[in-house]
Amino acid sequence: MANTRLYEKWTWNIGLPEPFDKAAHTKSSTDKSKYNTTTTVATYHSPVLQALMEYMEMDTTISSSMSNSAIGTQNEQIMAEYHSRTGQIHVVVFNKKSGSFRAGCFADANSNATVYMLSEKGCTGSALFFTLIPEAMKDDEFKENYDTLLKCKEAGFSDMATAEKAAFILCDNFYRRIENAKNLGDTGIKIADSRTGNIPLLTEMNLKNGNYSPTSVLFGEFEILTATPRVKASVVTDKKDLIGKYKFSERDFSATEQLLIPTLEDWYVIPPEVVTICAHAKATTSSAQPMRNFMMRGPAGTGKTEAAKAIAAGLGLPYLSYTCSANTEIYDFLGQMLPENEKDHTGVKEYPTFLDLQMDPSSAYEKLTGIYKDDVSEDEVYQKLLEVMETNARAESKGASTGQRFRYVETPLVEAMKNGYVIEIQEPTVISNPGVLVGLNALLDRCASITLTTGDVIHRHPDTVVIITTNNNYAGCRDMNQSVISRMNLVFDMDAPSVSILTERAMNITGCTDRSTVTLMASTVMDVNEHCKESMITDGSCGVRELISWVQSYMVSGNALESAKYTILASASADPECREEILNTCIEQKFAA
Repeated sequence: MANTRLYEKWTWNIGLPEPFDKAAHTKSSTDKSKYNTTTTVATYHSPVLQALMEYMEMDTTISSSMSNSAIGTQNEQIMAEYHSRTGQIHVVVFNKKSGSFRAGCFADANSNATVYMLSEKGCTGSALFFTLIPEAMKDDEFKENYDTLLKCKEAGFSDMATAEKAAFILCDNFYRRIENAKNLGDTGIKIADSRTGNIPLLTEMNLKNGNYSPTSVLFGEFEILTATPRVKASVVTDKKDLIGKYKFSERDFSATEQLLIPTLEDWYVIPPEVVTICAHAKATTSSAQPMRNFMMRGPAGTGKTEAAKAIAAGLGLPYLSYTCSANTEIYDFLGQMLPENEKDHTGVKEYPTFLDLQMDPSSAYEKLTGIYKDDVSEDEVYQKLLEVMETNARAESKGASTGQRFRYVETPLVEAMKNGYVIEIQEPTVISNPGVLVGLNALLDRCASITLTTGDVIHRHPDTVVIITTNNNYAGCRDMNQSVISRMNLVFDMDAPSVSILTERAMNITGCTDRSTVTLMASTVMDVNEHCKESMITDGSCGVRELISWVQSYMVSGNALESAKYTILASASADPECREEILNTCIEQKFAA
């Protein structure tokens, strides 16, 4: 029995595509993959051959394309549009990290997706193999025989003996690397198999938001994954091309507010997610429902908080943040009434006089709010004065019966909501009560208002941007409430930085010039992370922060191995046995010398 449904018994009985339908033999004992160590034969597999033939029709390496299919990539995803022999367009997205597929069957570019069902009476799996070919090409044997088969095709298959030999090896190579993936390491093609045969459907929201749109096109021209008009964010590498370039309103900020608008360090590499969010926020400003709620998920060290600050810089808005804890409750978001002690209480608040309102309304307004506004009117200041006096009076009356005085403490979230700032809500998945965030739905919705603990109702400023950043793979993290996720306009899963990016970031931040050692350190951090995942070590972390500490310690001590023990190793796990295992497996051999 096959390990995956891609190779169920019925898939071997499908008729072969031309020209292999005329082959004298469907099995070979001489032409087989180097990964075939268990059987004596290689067998033609029709879905694989069909995928290869369509891929070669699209491949422009030798000649112009004869296919309407397309294939491309976006970060760790491969996406494809495969024109089936049934006339349908099969759209497939493959996540290389998780090994999972998402797919949909379209009658045409303007139709809605239906479920891709891998079954004898449904889809054969050719579109799935088609999507996997770029991953299969990473193997030298596969690439060599693909090139051979492509040349045979260009020659009109005049040399069928050579073509059949290459086809046998390609089919066998695919089969062995998928079915025996867990034993082949990096050469294996790992697939999270669907035992039902129903491939998860491509969601309409992600299609509209461009989450499946390829950022790099290998071959062909996409019809569906780019069919819906989307905001295309240009690649930004220079911070000068980002800062303030995506303002969606002209506002005058006070000196205090201007200090809250982030500046970007020279070492900072701008992620594409930052530009995408800024572009969407600006482009949808005039729409009925502007995009103002965003989420970034990913492990520690992927730069989520730095990205949130970069977004604020791009939008030209002040930035505030709120960090959640296990005990966070709804009132922690909205502010609290806290008792004053004698030291805190200084008597009746000194308010600006009416003369102040007439002669210098801007200063009077600053005295009431802490915000200086050049164009504030006398009437506006007067209304603010009444509001502040009412709030203070209410607080005084609450403590009158007991003699205890209270004061309202405003949170960064409330401040951002009222004034139109960027607010980052950090790590909401650690909250013990998953229903707490639901209390914020009113502010995330179009109605955009909520009642504070004082009884006052605040309305969300139209410029307010909410960014939720969270880890989802650490101990103590819980699933995000679906009602909150549904209110996010864009959701990004942040990938861990590559070794080269880690190296550049660590060198720029620390000033270390030993590139070869820092590169080896960065590679080691990646190895530690992978080892922890495979060994289910979940009580620590090892990312950018730990790498930077390690490099800094190395610059002081001159001994990378010794410094590792007190930085990345100490952070990776609190368990001595786990640390010993990580040290022996991932670190010691590399830095023993």
